[in-house]
Parts: sequence; C-alpha cells; structure tokens
Amino acid sequence: MSTFFTKKRIILLVIFISIIAGSLWLFLYAKNNKTEFAASSFNLFQKVSKLLPLTPDTKKEIEVVNKLVEFITTKDDTVHTFLMLLQNADELRPGGGFLGQYAIIKTKNGEIISTFVEDANLLDQRISADVPTPYPFARKIQLKKWKFRDSNFSPDFPTNAEKAQYFYRLAGGRETFEGVIAVDSLTFNNILALTGPIKIAGDSNIYTSTDGAQKLEERVERVYLGEDVPAELKQARKNIMKKIATEIISKAVTVGNIPKLAEFAQTELQNKDIMFFFKDPTLQSLVASVHWDGSVSKDWNDDYLMLVDANMGALKTDFYIKRSLEYTADFTLEKPTGTLVYTYSNTAPYGNWRTSDYHTYLRAYVPKESVFLTRFMINAVTTKEAFNKTYFDGFVDVEIGQSDVHTTLTYELPATIDPNNYHLLIQKQSGIGTIPVTVHLKTKDGKTYDQTTELKKDLNFSIQTVEEK
Repeated sequence: MSTFFTKKRIILLVIFISIIAGSLWLFLYAKNNKTEFAASSFNLFQKVSKLLPLTPDTKKEIEVVNKLVEFITTKDDTVHTFLMLLQNADELRPGGGFLGQYAIIKTKNGEIISTFVEDANLLDQRISADVPTPYPFARKIQLKKWKFRDSNFSPDFPTNAEKAQYFYRLAGGRETFEGVIAVDSLTFNNILALTGPIKIAGDSNIYTSTDGAQKLEERVERVYLGEDVPAELKQARKNIMKKIATEIISKAVTVGNIPKLAEFAQTELQNKDIMFFFKDPTLQSLVASVHWDGSVSKDWNDDYLMLVDANMGALKTDFYIKRSLEYTADFTLEKPTGTLVYTYSNTAPYGNWRTSDYHTYLRAYVPKESVFLTRFMINAVTTKEAFNKTYFDGFVDVEIGQSDVHTTLTYELPATIDPNNYHLLIQKQSGIGTIPVTVHLKTKDGKTYDQTTELKKDLNFSIQTVEEK
C-alpha cells in the first residue's frame, strides 16, 4: 500500500474529491498547482474502496463516482464548463442557503484551466429585466425584483439549477454550462472536522468545525462593510480563502486520512450539502440514481413529508435556530390524519449584524390530495400543489431567546395511504443540518408504533403492522 499511496496520488485523490464535493478552496488550490484531477480513477477508487466497509448503496455510489471522473478527466481536447453556486446555510433558502457567490470552473483534458469567482450581487447589478419575485419575498421583505441571488427558491435542485442559469443569461452571461454544483457553507465546517483547527499567519482567528464558516464570513464581510472601504480592498477580501485552501490540503493529505476523505465526500453528497445537476441526461440519471441531484421525489405514492424553510429578512439567524420534528399518522379516526409538529428554538443570545428575531416562510409538502384541517403557530396558511404533492404554506416567527415554538399542521391523508403496509418518506431540505425526528403510527386496531431517529439525509420508514401468513 505504501507504493500505491504516493504523495502525488494522494493529492490527486483530494483534488478529485474536491470536484465531487465542490469545495471552492480546493478548486483554487488545483488551479494554482495545475495538477491533473485523477488519472486511472477506476483503479484508484477500487483500491480506496477496499479500505471501507461497503454496503450495496456505497458500491453503487462508487460506480457513479467513476463514471463522473471518466467524464471529467477524458482527454478529448474539449473545454467543459461548470457553474458552482456557493450557498450560506446560516441564511436558509429552500434550495440550501443564501446564494452569495458563484464560480465558473473550466476544465480541459482532466485539468482545471480557469476559475472565475464573483459575488452574486455584482451579477445581479447587470440584470435589468423586471422579473416578479415569489410572493413571500414581496410580502415579507418588500422585494419586488427576482434575481440570481434568490434563484434557489425551490426545494428541488434541478429547478434551481435551471433558474440560476436563466438569471445568469439575463445578466449577459455567455457561458453554456454542462453542469451546476451547489455547495452549502456547512461543507466548510465539516471538512474542518477532518483536518482539525486551521490557523493562518496574519489572521487572529482559529477556524474550527464548530464555527469556522461563521468566522470566515465575519473575516470577509463584517470588516469590509461600509461605503468608506476602498473598492480594491473589497475585491481582495476573499484572498484569505486561498491561504486556507493550502492549509487544508497540507492537513488533509495524509495516508491516514484517505478513508476519512472518501467518507467526507460521500456524507456531504448524501446530506445534500452538495448537489449536482448535469445537462447530459445520462449523467443526470447517474446522480439521480444515488440521490445526489437534490430533487424532490415525484413518483412516491405512500405517505410523504418534506418541510422547507425560507429565511425572510432574518439575517444569518439560522445558525442559532434549532429544529425538531414529530409526525403522527393516525388511522383510528373516521378518516386518516397526519399531524406534524415542527418545533423551533431561537438560541441567539442577542441581536447584532448577524442575528435577529427569526422569520421564515414554511412549506410542508405532503401526499397529493391531502386536505388541510388545523394550524397552530403558523399564519396565512394556503394549500397549493407542486412536484405531484400537496403543500401547505405560511409564515412562522420565533423571537430571540424563544424556545419550543411548536408549529403544528393537521391534515386529512388521502385514502390511498395503507396503514397495514405503511411506508413514509421524509425528504431533507438542503442546508438544514441535523434534525431529531420522531414518527408515530396509530393503526385502526389501536396499536401504536414509534420510531425515533435523526434527519441527516432522506429517510425511508417502513412499518409492517400485519404479520405475513
């Protein structure tokens, strides 16, 4: 193994994972060092996979990884162009986090040939078209024009990827993208859990997995606020990311970290902190087959739930918001009902440039033809349909220091939901973090079945209530 894991091959593996994981700081490192992504990727991942206990799902994921690497590293003298959306999960949006920056990555023959990074608001300044915003923006924060930075208003990433490209073209962008990658800020903290704390010369901050993204945000934003800051300083404010990239590489690239790096990439993709969209139908089918496309399931016919928050002018308060979910499917009544209790706590100690009372636009996606019955701690509830689902929407407010805001919705389930062979799919919103979940099933004969777990990725519950003969 010592001859296989040479320093060069380890670096290639890290850069490959950066492509799959979409971490901008590693892209910048790759650009500066002009290193090929991952030649002989199939053999490389075959050997790396031997270090890991593989489930059938993991084997399938590795197969998809190799197909993606073959596409990215093909030496065909063709320039491949990708759009990367950098989302801040501390200001939650339905598709992840606030879209503060974007990057355009170009590759050729398995090598990064250019990287362009820009603030989303600079792109938006070039949009003159008057596109009306979704009504929650207009109602809650009086935002009248819909632009690139708010393009991820759907919980379905393929929809957001298309919308981002639409606004990019409205701004005069001329690139045609073969793929779109979304990366949430949670990824930065998670990679710091692997490397350990990062300290950069000339910077007093210590970046850790607990609050690294928040400290970096303050480092590149707060100190540059104000009209009196020279433009050249504002433009150079993110140079520190390149220094952090170098430090991450030096700490991550060790033989002992190889299994951890592979697990890191896998976890980020499963948790929807990173999502892919490809123009090529074959590639898109590949990422969809392992649920890396961030799509809302459209063909699920059993019980279903997806809760989607959109921060409405509450600054970066999502960092302090704690959530938990309790769901009950009750078949003891004349008609089956579903009751969801989504509990919020605002743990911010006080308001400042980052935090405030929390205001969110909440959508609850449930089985199609569900009928709204009652609500609690959520206002202006309406019923709509999307993605072959019914959804109930409204606004929720959580004051600083307020805990246990039990937002509750009760609704009639369609008669097609079978309590005897019960299946429930709970899909996770990108950027939401980990949420404690408790599920109760009450059957017609009065029995109750309970399950408690954590929503880190999409969950599929199956409860067999009738013994097979």
